[in-house]
Formats: sequence, structure tokens, C-alpha cells
Amino acid sequence: MHGAGNDYIYVDTLLYNIAVPSMIARIWSDRHKGIGSDGLVLIGRSPVPEADFTMRIFNADGSEAMMCGNASRCVGKYLYDKKITTQTQIRLLTLSGVKMLDLHLTSEGVVESVTVNMGEPLLENGKQFVPCGEPLPTGTFVCMGNPHYVIFVEDVDTVDVAAEGSKLEYHPAFPERCNIEFAEVRPDGIRVRVWERGSGITMACGTGACATAVAAALTGRSERKSHIIMDGGALDIKWRETDNHIYKTGPAEFVFEGDIEI
Repeated sequence: MHGAGNDYIYVDTLLYNIAVPSMIARIWSDRHKGIGSDGLVLIGRSPVPEADFTMRIFNADGSEAMMCGNASRCVGKYLYDKKITTQTQIRLLTLSGVKMLDLHLTSEGVVESVTVNMGEPLLENGKQFVPCGEPLPTGTFVCMGNPHYVIFVEDVDTVDVAAEGSKLEYHPAFPERCNIEFAEVRPDGIRVRVWERGSGITMACGTGACATAVAAALTGRSERKSHIIMDGGALDIKWRETDNHIYKTGPAEFVFEGDIEI
């Protein structure tokens, strides 16, 4: 499945147990020798009453991620379209806490898009951002359950995302590594290119879109609503003043289903 081009392999652990997900994520995510993806997502029942289902995310390098907005939308679509739930509001437990999914259906009763309550952005988050003496390009640190550093540029198409992103991911200012966004404000929205921690260049990043919208509002580049345009598609972000929460709306799509031996 993919959300705006951010593609993951989804396994329903109600049916199939994945004993060593970090290893499986590395093997299956290989785009030449495996299935090919940005990582692996495991869907399960929640062990706590505050949530309905769980989502665990493993990046292409096997590291476990805290949260992924694009993946959470796909989980919502999977659960509803596969008739595992009839709820159009789903409480999803992640390593970043419980996220509320609001499903938007077509006239045929299929999930077309999903709005995710991403919670409050944090501008400092303990050891995830530590000021240091080594030069760091001007940007804005935003934590959306995972760390992001947003850098606004004049022309995002000229940025060498692979070279710059891979270097900044491991900058000493980010002891836990960091997701890096390069953004350009355009008349039709904010154009963003992403280097994801643990996955490299991805077509989209939901938490990255949220972080970019927050950074744009904080620096006076936009209002509290943003249309974020990524390589794989667009996401609409609203930073609501009443509760300080970020609401992200975007598509979720099935690509294919299949069987593989472990």
C-alpha cells in the first residue's frame, strides 16, 4: 500500500506472526532482491483499552520508527476495506501514542482518504535535538513523535537530497538521527523533498509534511493551513489553534497483495 507514494509492506499480524520484523524489513524492502518498499508495517489488536488497533513500523534499514502518518492512513483503509472493523473512527496505537483516524468513504463505501490527528508538535524533545558547535544549516526542528529538521530553500529541485540528507541525518545535533525536509514555498503550496531517517529518499512523509507546515507557520511563510506537495502526491495539513493539534488529510491506496515465504 502507499500514501502519496510512501510505500510500505503491510502484514496483518492477526493472521501472520512476524518473529523478527527488523530482519524481515531489511530483506523485503530491498527493491532489487525483495518486494521493494520504504519499510514494513505490522497491524495488530491493541493490548490496551484506549486504542482499537496497533501499528508497528520498521524502516528499510530495520530500525523501528515511532510514527508514520502515511502508513497510519493505509492501516485505516486496510482495516475498513478488509471488513476487520466497521468503524469510521479508529484509535490507532503507535510508539508515539494513540492517533485518531477519521475515514472518508466514497459513495461505494470504500475508504478514499483519511484524516489523522497527529497530536501536538514539539519544538524541543529532550535528547532528540542537542545544540552543538558543529555548523548546521538554518532550519526549524519539529518533533511529530519523531524528529524532523525543515530547511527552506529558494529552489528545492536543485538540492542534492541524497548527499545533504544523508549527511544531516547523522549530524551531532541529532543524537537519535533525524528526518530532513527541504522545502520551497510556491504559489500552489509548499513543495517538499524528503530524506527519511532509516529509509533515505522517499516519495512522501506524513510526519514530515506536518513538520514542514509547522515550520512554515512559525517562520511566517504560511498560515496554519498548508498544502504540502511531495514527490508522490499532496497532503493537506491544518494546525488547529483550539487544541494545538495537527490534522493531516491525504489518500491511501492498495497496490497489490501476495504471498511470500519467510
